[in-house]
Amino acid sequence: MRIASLGSGSHGNGTVIDDGDTRLLIDAGFSLKEITRRLKRIDLTPADITAVLVTHEHADHSHGVGPLVRKFKLPMYMTHGTHRALSPGLLPSLRLINPHQTFQIGKFVVEPVIVPHDAREPCQFVFHHGDDSLGVLTDLGHISSFVMDRFGACDGLLLECNHDLEMLRAGPYPGRLKRRVGGELGHLNNQQAAGLLNKADLNRLRLLVLSHLSEVNNRPDLARDAVTPALAGWQGQLVTAAQDQGFSWREV
Repeated sequence: MRIASLGSGSHGNGTVIDDGDTRLLIDAGFSLKEITRRLKRIDLTPADITAVLVTHEHADHSHGVGPLVRKFKLPMYMTHGTHRALSPGLLPSLRLINPHQTFQIGKFVVEPVIVPHDAREPCQFVFHHGDDSLGVLTDLGHISSFVMDRFGACDGLLLECNHDLEMLRAGPYPGRLKRRVGGELGHLNNQQAAGLLNKADLNRLRLLVLSHLSEVNNRPDLARDAVTPALAGWQGQLVTAAQDQGFSWREV
């Protein structure tokens, strides 16, 4: 199993996981033209995608979903609440999921996980493949015990480090937006991400990706510095997902 990012941040998100037979795109927050361009960087085309999974309706995760699945007739998976919020119109192959039930695509067993975020019915995912698991966890305001239980023992983890607390406090956002981003239904800050890692099974974790970094309220070095104490002695691979470049294929 391997993972790559088309880009990660407030201007668009897309993550691809692949086992050689099945290729899943998690979120499509770019235009169809941009998705096509970014897929080419990892030697894929939209026609190579097996299915698209949408975590929630916010535009940085869903902007290109409709055009993509219509043009290439791709199956699309999302919760009922996300579908109602998006109102995407007629789709060729819509699969509405129950966020409390796993489902299977190829050899991937997909476990949706409800997260605390200011969307209609948001969820993130843990992908199980044989004995391995890969968690994709962004867009949540705090680490609930439920989230910790599901993401604390992954072999690979893409983890939100959206903002540095001091940069958000002193930054240019208006007060209302600062409260939203930093609130219980907003986005994880660097210290919250470190808190999850403090409780995670690092003996199992082989790949950690710091993702969804704000270009205004965070920096890659601050995110890495925040999580480093929690990773003392850890021998795995640490990657930072960039807004423009994402990251190339990494094995889990």
